[in-house]
Amino acid sequence: MANVIVIGAQWGDEGKGKITDLLSRSADVVVRSQGGVNAGHTVVVRGQTFKLHLIPSGILYPNTECIIGSGTVIDPQVLIEEIDQLKALGVSVDNLYISQTAHVTMPYHRQIDRASEESRGEYKIGTTGRGIGPTYADKSERTGIRILDLMNPKHLHKQLKWTIDYKNAILEKLYNLPPLDSERIIKEYLVYAERLRSHVVDSSLKIYQAVQEKKNILFEGAQGTLLDLDHGTYPYVTSSNPIAGGACVGAGVGPTTIDRVIGVAKAYTTRVGEGPFPTELNGNIGNLLCDRGAEFGTTTGRRRRCGWFDAVIGRYAVRINGLDCLAITKLDVLDELEEIKVCVAYKIDGVICNHFPTNASAFANCEPVYKILPGWRQSTTECRSLDDLPKEALRYLQFLAEIMKVPIAIVSVGASRDQTIIVEDPIHGPKRALLDANGIPVDMF
Repeated sequence: MANVIVIGAQWGDEGKGKITDLLSRSADVVVRSQGGVNAGHTVVVRGQTFKLHLIPSGILYPNTECIIGSGTVIDPQVLIEEIDQLKALGVSVDNLYISQTAHVTMPYHRQIDRASEESRGEYKIGTTGRGIGPTYADKSERTGIRILDLMNPKHLHKQLKWTIDYKNAILEKLYNLPPLDSERIIKEYLVYAERLRSHVVDSSLKIYQAVQEKKNILFEGAQGTLLDLDHGTYPYVTSSNPIAGGACVGAGVGPTTIDRVIGVAKAYTTRVGEGPFPTELNGNIGNLLCDRGAEFGTTTGRRRRCGWFDAVIGRYAVRINGLDCLAITKLDVLDELEEIKVCVAYKIDGVICNHFPTNASAFANCEPVYKILPGWRQSTTECRSLDDLPKEALRYLQFLAEIMKVPIAIVSVGASRDQTIIVEDPIHGPKRALLDANGIPVDMF
């Protein structure tokens, strides 16, 4: 038995969906612990693409229970659309469960989100406009609507009537927008409630029972470490905690429940939206990475900013999350490059800095210090073991493991489920490591 957290080790979009889908074959339960429809997972199985925003990737395995935990914020309309899409593709959702204490994204959240972002002008933070921040704000302000509120029509009507009147005052007076129709919204959300009712459970209890039964549980993170509300590149962050500690809070389990934490990172770095990005590439190489990596957001379709792998934020992710191992995705995107750079440190005002600076202005002034490695200039998409990789590709992976002092457990060389090299199964134990037990790189070639 093993309980494993999968989190993003960069700014999100690292390919967690594929890794979670891959590990779900060994999991009895998959739990989504935070975030909302601002997150997106794309999974490709036998040439068929599944785009998921709220439902855990484990839904593609009929015997895996999938739980949307209390730390998430749920847009019922989007969730129902996902359920219907999966059903149309022949995927059962009988094993989907929704926390009764998860908060609900309402129409006024989306309106306020978009209006607030627009009012920022040049100070925009790059929000998706899906209402995530305002939903979490209401949660903290203790004026939020929870899934269990949807299940009680009389209570919902009473609570929403006051809340919508309050939000309308903000929309009208602050943003000069027309008011929302409270009766129409209440009627709409009561329909959603009936569609979702059979899936609603006490998720923390259900997870606890799975722990007691010694089942394999996979905790699926959304977004990435550098988007964490407390430990990310604030203010260009999300509104929840996508780090490993946040998984415990959002799922409702104690930290002693967790056996391993696996971080997912691309073989390069991407970022969506605003904010500093020291290794960003704006020329031909950046365009090549974007095109070869199909770097467009699952949720928004926005083009992602691309840059070289940043080992400084990689080491920070190891520290903040207590990572046991890494999954490196999209190694194949680098196949055509003659040389590859890795940021090993920053230079700030002429001084070398080996650690991630939490000061936003300092981070904005970081100049990357690079180590240059040779490329391999041949395809890796058909590689299924470390021995299949070109020696330069293997050396690149070895260097990443060495500089971050954490083993690489999984290497992805394509979008499909089978385009994967399993170095070590984080659930069922090691096969072969790129670092030995003392953190010393192993000579693989």
